[in-house]
Amino acid sequence: MTSNELRAKFLTFFKSHDHEVVPSSSLIPDDPSVLLTTAGMQQFKLYYTGERDPMRDIHPGLGSALRSKNAASVQKSFRTSDIEEVGDESHLTFFEMLGNFSFGGYFKEKAIGWAWEFMTETLRVSPDRMRVSIFQGDHEVPKDEESYRIWKSIGISDEKFIFGNRTDNFWGPTGNAGPCGPTSEIYVDGIEVWNLVFNEFYSDTEKKLTPLPLKGVDTGMGLERLSLIMQYPKHPERTIFETDLFRPLMAEIPITDIRVRRIIADHMRASVFLIADGVQPSNLEKGYVLRRLLRRAASFAWIFKLPPSWYERILQAVVKMYGNDYSELHKIEEIRMTIANENEKFEKTLKKGLKEFFQKYQELEWQEIKPGEAVPLHERKVISGEDAFYFHQTYGLTIDIIRDLASRGLHKVTVDEEGFEREFQKHKEISRQGQEKKFGGHGLVGYGGEISAEIPEEDRARMTRLHTATHLLHQALRDVLGDSVKQIGSDINSERTRFDFSYPSKVSPEDLQRIEEIVNEKIKQDLLVTKERMPYEEAIKSGALAFFKEKYPETVSVYSIGQNSSASSEPPFSRELCGGPHVVKTREIGQFRIIKEEAVGAGVRRIRAVVEP
Repeated sequence: MTSNELRAKFLTFFKSHDHEVVPSSSLIPDDPSVLLTTAGMQQFKLYYTGERDPMRDIHPGLGSALRSKNAASVQKSFRTSDIEEVGDESHLTFFEMLGNFSFGGYFKEKAIGWAWEFMTETLRVSPDRMRVSIFQGDHEVPKDEESYRIWKSIGISDEKFIFGNRTDNFWGPTGNAGPCGPTSEIYVDGIEVWNLVFNEFYSDTEKKLTPLPLKGVDTGMGLERLSLIMQYPKHPERTIFETDLFRPLMAEIPITDIRVRRIIADHMRASVFLIADGVQPSNLEKGYVLRRLLRRAASFAWIFKLPPSWYERILQAVVKMYGNDYSELHKIEEIRMTIANENEKFEKTLKKGLKEFFQKYQELEWQEIKPGEAVPLHERKVISGEDAFYFHQTYGLTIDIIRDLASRGLHKVTVDEEGFEREFQKHKEISRQGQEKKFGGHGLVGYGGEISAEIPEEDRARMTRLHTATHLLHQALRDVLGDSVKQIGSDINSERTRFDFSYPSKVSPEDLQRIEEIVNEKIKQDLLVTKERMPYEEAIKSGALAFFKEKYPETVSVYSIGQNSSASSEPPFSRELCGGPHVVKTREIGQFRIIKEEAVGAGVRRIRAVVEP
């Protein structure tokens, strides 16, 4: 059964059971708490929390109300947590998730019953090949006795049950807060194929669980795994890379090393979908994920001496396979140019970088690996953190590429990745100090110091006013746009403040007006600005915001706006770790005015603002 047939059968089945079929949402999520879309439920998240009514409110992907409490989709998904493992038999970055969802329409009995019906009757999978898992319970959430009873009534015998803990059989939330609950999974031939999530709780940012007033169903079944168990039912040694979702891609990669072929196939397929959804290579967030994928694939292509246009046939194969289901892939020329430009940019330094790398580590000159020829661990060399960072910084060799280079050849070596991270953080600290020196050492570049004494007194006073105003702006953004807003960076001079923050879309004029009004309200209230010194851990527990964790000493300064101390019964309006300086009371700031809001990268927005007497 082909993957196209499996997609169609899944959607047809649930449409016949009164589910509204909803198109896949973008890989760039509306939810700012996650970098990329990782699951089918993300576009339905607000239905589970009750913030959106499926019967009345417009669904962004449909342009109309869902008009149903039940939905089904085939969702494009991307998970960055498995990038290092790609190349083995099962891990991927991009994948498709088949899912059915309910927001108060049905719960465990129908979800389990329909899953069993689809697998055994529609797909005709033998029950002998199947096992199921349920949540065994813990100190916070009881055992899922209801799912156990339902599966037993279907005919699952006790030896077919797997009882899992919180790690194995409890899902969510997606992002830093949201719906979550126990899961029941279906295994076929030992492969986890379908995960049935029963959203019974809401997990806040502190991981505290509270019962949801509206219980829901959120299921996910990876198309790649389903294709494997359907296309090779009697061949457990087969992998997802031998299904019809990868065979056409693998055929276009003329390299004998199977691990390398898998990496290129996965990374190029994922890159095409990311670019089609608007991601561009960069050194920030989503753009950096794309850059990592493209550069890793390009490094293999160069090492194995593939022709300059090596990616062209892979791109064509992806579009041919998926174009009918995902119309955004028809922007083929735009996708091609993005890949070509990034390859051309990278190739200029790649050749020099690899030449120098192999001169230093001659034993890693590229060779085919033969079983039993690897050097024992105790005899292996180590690529130092300093060297790894040097090749990263000088030639753009990502840590993935350096790790790949180290693991290949007959004389495998290891990479001091902790050392690399230390060098990376050291570089960031040097850059931060340079920024502070350039802009006067204000606290918002990082934890910060005092404004330079060389700056004229009048400018110092204005920068201090702007600094406190930026704290008010930060909290106002979170009040209006949500707590997922996080500071990315800032820059203050004597004329204006510039504040960068995480948010997935343009901030509406109405929201900008409300943000400005909140800041000015707090200024007019003439709130007291107080400073306390305390241990870092205590500061975090007190609710102080901190987005530069690597820069903080053991004892930190906490600035609160709107209360006298952390012992006050009234919470402050703003509370952040900061190096100062600040005004004493907010009325000193003057009138706050936003002059511009703009994008500076995928998922990052920038506000420029001024204060006036």
